[in-house]
Amino acid sequence: MKELKLVFSGRKRIDVEVDGFVINTDQSPEGGGEGAYPEPFDYFLASLLACAGVYALNFCQRRGIPTNGLGLRLVCHWDKDKRLFSRMEFLVTLPEGFPERYKDALVRAMELCAVKRHMDRADEIDMEFKFE
Repeated sequence: MKELKLVFSGRKRIDVEVDGFVINTDQSPEGGGEGAYPEPFDYFLASLLACAGVYALNFCQRRGIPTNGLGLRLVCHWDKDKRLFSRMEFLVTLPEGFPERYKDALVRAMELCAVKRHMDRADEIDMEFKFE
């Protein structure tokens, strides 16, 4: 089990305590906040990118492939009809000399990211709201 705690910190700021760390969030000025921190959804997107990045890094390190120059960007395409991001592109920058034969395997490794796997199985996750 893992438990996180939410703290309202004024105006639209919400902080989340997890494992001894505090994740600060805010809303944009357009959303009534001060824009002092990323919005909560930005952390979700960042977690997806960071998770895939960890898997890419581990893939290279386990094979002795230098990681200098390894990079990853996430480009999210907004669907205004659905009002959500309907396509996400991971743009991978490979280190110089990255073996061509490992490209597909690197993608498969990044697809093992826990955040992506949770998204892929979202219909199997039971979420409920209870009052204490």
